[in-house]
Amino acid sequence: MPVEFLSDAQVAAYGCFGSELPAAEVERFFYLDEDAHDLIAKRRVDSHRLGMGVQIGTVRAVGRFLEDPLQVPWPAVEFVAEQLDIADASCVKGYLERPKTAYEHAWEIAERHGYRSFEELSADVEFGRFLEGRAWTHAEGPVALFEQSVGWLRRHRVLLPGVTVLARRVAAARDAAEARLHDALAAAAVHADPDLPRRLRELLAVPEASRTSGLEYLRRAPRRSSGPEMVKALQRVEDVAGLGAREVDVSDVPVNRLTVLARVGLGSKATALARMSEPRRTATLLAVVRHLDAVAIDDALDLFGLLMATRLLSPARRASTEARLAMLPRLERASRTVARAGRVLLDALTRAETAAEAAEAAAGDPLGESQAPLDVAGLWAAGSMWWLPATRTTPGCGCAPGDTCSPTRPESWWSTLARCARTVVRCSPAGGPAAAAAGGACRRGVAARGHPGHGGRAAAVSPRAGHHPRPAGGRPARGPDPRDPAIPAAPE
Repeated sequence: MPVEFLSDAQVAAYGCFGSELPAAEVERFFYLDEDAHDLIAKRRVDSHRLGMGVQIGTVRAVGRFLEDPLQVPWPAVEFVAEQLDIADASCVKGYLERPKTAYEHAWEIAERHGYRSFEELSADVEFGRFLEGRAWTHAEGPVALFEQSVGWLRRHRVLLPGVTVLARRVAAARDAAEARLHDALAAAAVHADPDLPRRLRELLAVPEASRTSGLEYLRRAPRRSSGPEMVKALQRVEDVAGLGAREVDVSDVPVNRLTVLARVGLGSKATALARMSEPRRTATLLAVVRHLDAVAIDDALDLFGLLMATRLLSPARRASTEARLAMLPRLERASRTVARAGRVLLDALTRAETAAEAAEAAAGDPLGESQAPLDVAGLWAAGSMWWLPATRTTPGCGCAPGDTCSPTRPESWWSTLARCARTVVRCSPAGGPAAAAAGGACRRGVAARGHPGHGGRAAAVSPRAGHHPRPAGGRPARGPDPRDPAIPAAPE
């Protein structure tokens, strides 16, 4: 085999047709356009016309002219014959009666359609530029570079050379790119620190008190999640950073090439690296150390995050969960207490409403405007006044509006609601005995308004729910005395 990196099957498939050609490719490559018809029309013999049409499709499909022009799939020959209105496609066998005819047609096709020979200077220069740039910027193997070269030649209509010629050009380009990479990295290392190559070579030596080399020590990642292992990880970061490879400027080297070189070095033993020649050894060690610098930092951060999660966050999360579970019984008891208090409140509101209806019936107006429904929202607003800030007046305290009321012993919500319910009972239609007892004014108007029809004055009631009316004397009227035995006591 003339080429080492190509297999026998790849060499046999180079620049020729396979066993079968899909119908889509037959129509793509062997379709005859107007230029092809004009060129073929100059031939008078059907075998020459058909043979020339087959050669036009062949150079499009495989990138070169075959030594035997008839070594093409038979469906392609039939497709070309159909386009040329040739009934018998087997007449193409007479195309080789004169051997020079195929070469003359190939020259005319190349000149008409712009195909260039690989030996031409312009094609050689352009292809050399492409091959050099591709080998330098892409870290791909020789087979991949060979296939990319074939694709470039076909796209630029350069006739494919022999497989050995192209393979040698590809191998030479890869060797040149490797040498350029090693020289660039070694020169950058010396430029950053002249002593850096020596420190890199010392990594390959095995100390007397150790059984492994320094490079093998730097390769070891943390294996356990513990405090001592975290100390070792941080020491590893410090040792790698102390080599000084981080300060080397490698901006001119493609990142993928540097990554591939570091992978090669990490996969090689210290003895194999020591046998490398300069500058390849320095370049490989520099790539390995720069890679280990980033890896060591990542390993230390990962271990730190794991320790924080297992030693700090997880215990705190478990303690919080246990405390929340322990609080559930107390929450259940408090919920039952709130439910009982709500039932007591509803019963008190029902009794208050019943008493109000009875008072209105006693006043002689059972169906008048005074039969307005109980303002439950006002009761709730009055009941919520006990938690107001100290700058407001607490209901029932006797302070003037705007005075500072001490919040040290706020009135309980039950006492407020009970007093409001009693006020509703007392606040009867005009002329009733309850209205007379209240002094003709609604002292605890529900929702901060007087009831229509009674003797109370709506203008004398504060617009804020729960405030006392202000009489002519300027001092607010006091609400019912909570010590009055007529007011029901709050439940325990």
